Amino acid sequence: MAERDEVLEQPPARETEAPGGQRQRDAEFTTVSGRPIKRLYTPDDLPGFDYGRDLGEPGQWPFTRGIHATMYRGKLWTMRQFSGFATPEESNRRYRYLLSQGQTGLSVAFDLPTLMGYDADHPLAEGEVGKCGVAISSLADMEALFEGIPVDRVTTSMTINSPAAVLWAMYLAVAEKQGVDWQKISGTTQNDILKEYIAQKEYIFPPRPSMRLVIDTFEFGARFVPRWNVISISGYHIREAGATAVQELAFTLRDGIEYVEWGVRRGLDVDEFGPRLSLFFNAHNDFFEEIAKYRAARKIWARVMRDRFGARNPRAWLCRFHAQTAGVSLTAQQPYNNVVRTAIQALAAVLGGTQSLHTNSLDEAWALPTEEAVTIALRTQQILAYESGVASTVDPLGGSYLLERLTLDMEQGAVEYCDKIDAMGGMIAAIEKGYPQKEIAESSYQFQRAVEEKRKIIVGVNEFITGQEPIPVLAIDERVGEAQAGKLKRLRETRNQRRVSDTLRALERGARGDDNLMPLILDCVRVYATLGEICDTLRGVFGAYEEVSVL
Repeated sequence: MAERDEVLEQPPARETEAPGGQRQRDAEFTTVSGRPIKRLYTPDDLPGFDYGRDLGEPGQWPFTRGIHATMYRGKLWTMRQFSGFATPEESNRRYRYLLSQGQTGLSVAFDLPTLMGYDADHPLAEGEVGKCGVAISSLADMEALFEGIPVDRVTTSMTINSPAAVLWAMYLAVAEKQGVDWQKISGTTQNDILKEYIAQKEYIFPPRPSMRLVIDTFEFGARFVPRWNVISISGYHIREAGATAVQELAFTLRDGIEYVEWGVRRGLDVDEFGPRLSLFFNAHNDFFEEIAKYRAARKIWARVMRDRFGARNPRAWLCRFHAQTAGVSLTAQQPYNNVVRTAIQALAAVLGGTQSLHTNSLDEAWALPTEEAVTIALRTQQILAYESGVASTVDPLGGSYLLERLTLDMEQGAVEYCDKIDAMGGMIAAIEKGYPQKEIAESSYQFQRAVEEKRKIIVGVNEFITGQEPIPVLAIDERVGEAQAGKLKRLRETRNQRRVSDTLRALERGARGDDNLMPLILDCVRVYATLGEICDTLRGVFGAYEEVSVL
């Protein structure tokens, strides 16, 4: 591991006495990531600090203080609750409810079979259909999911990666059926396959053909769906796997660099596709560390896009990001404490300048959220927006000696990691060597050791423990799988099988060549070829990825 992130391995010296003989608590004063925190920060901690270079005005280079001059005085962040469970019809009812309660954007959670490119009736899908998200196997399912929801009046984010091109094609086909011009729809597909190899492990194809699919969406989006964010480069899952804040920042940004490099290599204009790249960060427990992370991200991304890739379009310099409160921080013990954790994390994301936000529900350590729990999570955002006053001024903590020191340190640490990965030949080469995976595993181990030794206190888990009180949880009926399988059976009996076979054969031929696959995938989707059939066709050409264990 990098030297600056090994602080948990050797506990820092405990400062038990402050000036004047005043005693301090016998504790380690470190961030969640293990970085030591001094008793007091002063101008001496910012030698050579330059307001214009290091801070600047909001909406101006280097965007430390935010990407817009007015930030939330001009427009509040999008309140986007991650939701989806069981059947498309049940998820559609939840979406309508959330929109009626003031949610301003949809965020679709897919079940595990969908994430892995399997239909609901596949043997490997048994027991998982609709459990961790909504089951989508065909265009018919996507039509049901958005029934009565005009896709030109709401932004939609879809957390889908390896089969992202297929699910996006289904969404575009829904827009067609609603009579909506693709030029008018907006939203985001996560579409970040690199972090799957690094952290989340929901991959289908090997890295290089997977990257081809990602760049196909870049090219197609820039030409036909100009308001769509074709990727959400995600540090969230990297952090959930156990990374420190600086590792989350570094690996996310270096993934972003990899995508831009592949796009440029394809011959795409960075000024054309660059403005549609978005990022996705975790909002963890350490308040100031998280705010510093977001501010450093904007500085580094602007510099990378302008200086490394020569982007001239100022919109390509902007680090636009979504934040989600830390699922890994939620505890099954004393679950109502999670409301407090989520509020603190959400406040950090807002003070850090997020463009959209998802707040986790108190019961998510147990199951997918109930309607009551998700309403509390949404109300948390609304209270921050309308009651707390934090949306009234831009970057209110800017100039804090502590925050500016943390921001500079975060920036330096992330750049050092990126330089190491550059020296390895890029992120795919680093993944093949197991480098980011080993770094995250070590950080996760060190944090767990700190918890077990009570150097890190988790309220209700390793300290302040009480008896467990049961809470209501959302149960997904096993009959969901049977219902979805029945729909697929009827679909296959009624669709034009000849057209399905023709489009799948065309997709196979295209995959063996080098043409953009999005038009061919759209042709498959429009005739109701299923997700599994499309992914199996691509598996037949690209193969399936199997991770090599790295010790």
